[in-house]
Amino acid sequence: MVTADARGTVAFIHLGAVAANVKLFLDKLTPGTELMAVVKADAYGHGAVPVAKTALAAGATWLGVAAAEEGRALRSEGIDAPILILGASNSEQVRLAVQDHLDLTVFEPLAWNSICYWASALNETVRVHLKVDTGMGRLGVHPDSVVGEWSQKLSDPRVVFQGLMSHLATSDLDSAYTAQQLEIFLDVIEAVRQHQGSLPPTIHLANSAAALRFPGTHFNLVRVGIGLYGAGPYPKAPRLAPVMQITAPVTMVKRVPPHTAIGYGKTYETTSWSTVATLGIGYADGYRRAFSNRASVLLHGRRCLVAGRVSMDQTTLVVPDDVAVSVGDSVVLLGSDGDDQITADDWAQWADTISYEIFTGISGRIPRRYIENVDKGKKSGPMEL
Repeated sequence: MVTADARGTVAFIHLGAVAANVKLFLDKLTPGTELMAVVKADAYGHGAVPVAKTALAAGATWLGVAAAEEGRALRSEGIDAPILILGASNSEQVRLAVQDHLDLTVFEPLAWNSICYWASALNETVRVHLKVDTGMGRLGVHPDSVVGEWSQKLSDPRVVFQGLMSHLATSDLDSAYTAQQLEIFLDVIEAVRQHQGSLPPTIHLANSAAALRFPGTHFNLVRVGIGLYGAGPYPKAPRLAPVMQITAPVTMVKRVPPHTAIGYGKTYETTSWSTVATLGIGYADGYRRAFSNRASVLLHGRRCLVAGRVSMDQTTLVVPDDVAVSVGDSVVLLGSDGDDQITADDWAQWADTISYEIFTGISGRIPRRYIENVDKGKKSGPMEL
């Protein structure tokens, strides 16, 4: 079977950049605040196990996943750090979580019943984090139900009330709404303190943007997701180290006359004699069709326009006349080459989406190659193994 690896299309994952980003966040945190590395969705497409191990070695103390299956995959690789399931869990997932000593986020009575059942059945005590909806409107219990309905549940001896949490909706854009959510969360914290006489060990609210913008949201744990991977969590955020670099080989070069149509639908037509290069990457790899006639790539450090529609497995470029190109040349679609750089935020702008969707949309057909260290002074072409 021919794979993308055989084609030469590769995503390089610079683990040194992961470590650098963890350390940048830790330097920004209130003293005593720990960092959770969010590695759900296979670490946003970067590879959960190597990213998790790197983040923990760099100073993260917690890991965040979306589901029990993701936590189990980390446990199977010998990772014993605290792992919190951030999303909903059905009964079977609760069983897996209890078996693998994963912390569970709770906010729904049926899931709570499953937690109590499996704790008894497996003779285990389960650590839980109560999620409060302070304005996200997605998951979480109503603030008014924390003291009363939920405080009674959390006193069950089969569970440990490990954490109180919420999630910010606009920390990247709207500071006023963030302040409103924080105020509601603080009221809940105080209500729990007065009712129980103490608080759970872990209080967490901040995501990547809030960790950098709003120190008052830090409490004693922050959850860092997109920032871990080097994308800006908000406009004008501190510069983070990009982790993923994608390259693809030139598979054909041709010289064509004026008025030559390129690609499906004839959406691009040359205006003069032009050099057209074809790359071995397309939308089946996660290189979006929306990039057609909008995106640029780096060839020998120079920008080239994506000309014509991106197709399933191939993409065409118009190469400037003063840039030499040959079959087999490596082209950078995401990352740095020379003094120029194309970022996930650039991709997001071209596709009218967000960097989260860009990263998680990179197909498994593109192999990931892991590089331990990043030479920050390097100015040449794409980094090789």
